[in-house]
Amino acid sequence: MSTEQKYKYKIICPRCASEIEYFSDQLRCKSCSNHYPIVDGIPILIEETKSIFRKSDFTKKEDTTFNSSERKIFTLARKILPSITNNVKGKNNFKRFYKEIKDFNERPKILVVGGSILTPGMEPLLADQDVELIETDVAFGPRTKIIADGHSLPFVDNYFDGVIVNAVLEHVLDPYLVVSEIYRVMKISGIVYASTPFMQQSHMAPYDFTRFTYLGHRRLFRKFITIDDGPSCGPGTALAWSYTFFLASFTNNKTIRYLLIAFGHITSFFLKYFDYLLINKKGAYDNSSSYYFIGKKVTEAISDHELLTFYKGAW
Repeated sequence: MSTEQKYKYKIICPRCASEIEYFSDQLRCKSCSNHYPIVDGIPILIEETKSIFRKSDFTKKEDTTFNSSERKIFTLARKILPSITNNVKGKNNFKRFYKEIKDFNERPKILVVGGSILTPGMEPLLADQDVELIETDVAFGPRTKIIADGHSLPFVDNYFDGVIVNAVLEHVLDPYLVVSEIYRVMKISGIVYASTPFMQQSHMAPYDFTRFTYLGHRRLFRKFITIDDGPSCGPGTALAWSYTFFLASFTNNKTIRYLLIAFGHITSFFLKYFDYLLINKKGAYDNSSSYYFIGKKVTEAISDHELLTFYKGAW
């Protein structure tokens, strides 16, 4: 049986980009003979020379985002503490992405990089039976279809109508390589949606590596023309994060640290509501917690000289 018959999308070997054969308990490359295990029906398409992860991390079901104790604390905190993050533009961004992708193709295939769990705002995509979502991640989750590292996406060129990469690029070693992989697997004129932090403290450690200014984020997507972009979580969210983790810096004791973070949430969550007032001001382009980009794949990249003309801040 071919992998496309089994999984309904065109998988390739992440090592050599050759065709893959499906077996009951594994996938095997026809060219380099590399083997990829299948765990609970999910193929583990990790190319270890281009990843910090190993296939054994997933066959053994190791924690690849948080350790078990931190995951439990994080889950509990999300349930009982007020959030200090306010993605003012998130819901409308997904609506815009949905409109653009449907204008491009009535029955789109959309790759979600880092899609093990559902991102709030994606409901219109889920409600449309003509939209096919293929969620990849380096963690098992309720929506994970393939374990794959964004540095070597296991899909053929020019295959997807759109790609979503939400709150992911800060967690990869080489975001430029990941975006080049996203570009490769997309059709010309396909639509990308990304949201990435600028001023946020380290989270999901140790898998946290990079931050982007507004122009730095735009440069990542220099082979795309802009449909819409700007701040998504504004200066109020940035201030709440800074204050909360300022408090946490006073101790090395994990228990006290968690208590200080909880206190920070309780005493600063209201700051995020200032983002409704500030998100569209020029200063937000310099001082926000995160930025988003919705763009269309083109063949010619913008130059770094041209990049400077995209600046929208207050300086």
